[in-house]
Amino acid sequence: MSTKNYSLNRRTFIHGTGMALAMPWFETFAAKASPLNEAPKRFVSIYHPDGVGLPLKADPAWKDWAWFPEGGEKDFRLTKVLDVLEPLRNEISIYSGLSHPSARTVHGHSNADQYLTAAPVGGFGPYKNSISIDQVYANFIGEKTRHSSLVMSTNGGTGAPRGAQTQSFNQQGRAIPAMNKPKQIFDTLFVTQGKDARDKLARSKSSLDYLIASTRSLKGKLSKHDQQTLQQYLDSVRDTEVKLTKAQKWIDTAVPSVDAGHLNLDVEPKDPRLYLQTMYELIYLAFLSDSTRVATYQMGRENGEGIHDLLAQAVGFNGSHNLTHSVKSPGGWKNLGTYNRFQAEEFGRFVQKLKDTPEATGEGNMLDNTFAMQGSASSSFHLSRNYPIISAGGKNLGFKNGRYLKFGTGNEDNQAGAGQTSDATFRGESKVTEEPLAHLFVNVLQRLGVETDEFAGYKGGLSKV
Repeated sequence: MSTKNYSLNRRTFIHGTGMALAMPWFETFAAKASPLNEAPKRFVSIYHPDGVGLPLKADPAWKDWAWFPEGGEKDFRLTKVLDVLEPLRNEISIYSGLSHPSARTVHGHSNADQYLTAAPVGGFGPYKNSISIDQVYANFIGEKTRHSSLVMSTNGGTGAPRGAQTQSFNQQGRAIPAMNKPKQIFDTLFVTQGKDARDKLARSKSSLDYLIASTRSLKGKLSKHDQQTLQQYLDSVRDTEVKLTKAQKWIDTAVPSVDAGHLNLDVEPKDPRLYLQTMYELIYLAFLSDSTRVATYQMGRENGEGIHDLLAQAVGFNGSHNLTHSVKSPGGWKNLGTYNRFQAEEFGRFVQKLKDTPEATGEGNMLDNTFAMQGSASSSFHLSRNYPIISAGGKNLGFKNGRYLKFGTGNEDNQAGAGQTSDATFRGESKVTEEPLAHLFVNVLQRLGVETDEFAGYKGGLSKV
């Protein structure tokens, strides 16, 4: 086919069925296109609740169903929980001995809120969170993309304090609502309606201006407590104002490129494997089209049952949360390990897809320019220590993979807290030391281009990373 009459750029789009969809990036037309000056640097965090299985070394289940590998930095052996990642061995790093100091005596049902913030939210009493690492990067890079970040979860919304259904928190520490319906996410990213979208934006802006003016006029008539409440409300309104201003800047720019013919956008968690794969695919498409460079997905919330519990049906179990409470039952460690394996398998599928996709700029593949992490704020049986974390990619960002990185002292075999079958010991004293996870976040931000030596009050990065 002759290409001499084609002139395409990455914002070219086609119309049909009442929506506008951008054309995908075609290598054939790269010479005539307007490529990015450099490959985008991306960040994605996947959170899974309830921790992982850590049987004692003396337990017959230890060899196959302990989450953490066995061995050293390079010669580690993956158990059956993570061996699905063996084909990606040189693309991943596994971390142990990292946790947030302020959460180490918080029950695992209440600790997810601080996973990406490191804030001392505590297990009870007054609650105040801080900005999450994804939003630090989103604030830094967000103007370069239509969407500053993509915030997703299986449950959707924000949840409640210490029962968050989102991993993302803004500059004021307020939870950012997560989207959980694939069609809603797809439409937000890739569908526009021309004049309708412009008119809706204008109405929203007008209503917001009126709201701000009206509420500010109340300030002098309110008590000190109510003035604080009003200020918090206005801060929230300001977030909306910022989003509307950004939307105005992008209203005349065609939506980015996607090929979504293979997606079932009506899928729900009751079809768990397909649902999870669809959520990952939406992150992939958002990155591929450069709609955003920041994404979070909370696979499920802590603190009990919910729609996320259905995800365990992918591997034959009625509920995911109960698996952590049933490790004493026959085959209990294997059952929990099988579910953790499913989580790792789908993360690996996503990572492989990034690896298989060349960058439009020619700078390696998408994985080389993406720091992808999957983890939990609990290890064994809701213990808020020794977070099980995997990262993948980031070769062009300076990350060296194919390693099992152990931090702290006294837990070289990852047996601290192992074998727990009751959550009664979550406040017990620990004989091991761990490093603050926030130090890893400093490494990540620096390699994403953010000039900082601190995150959440913790200075410096980890020397091994």
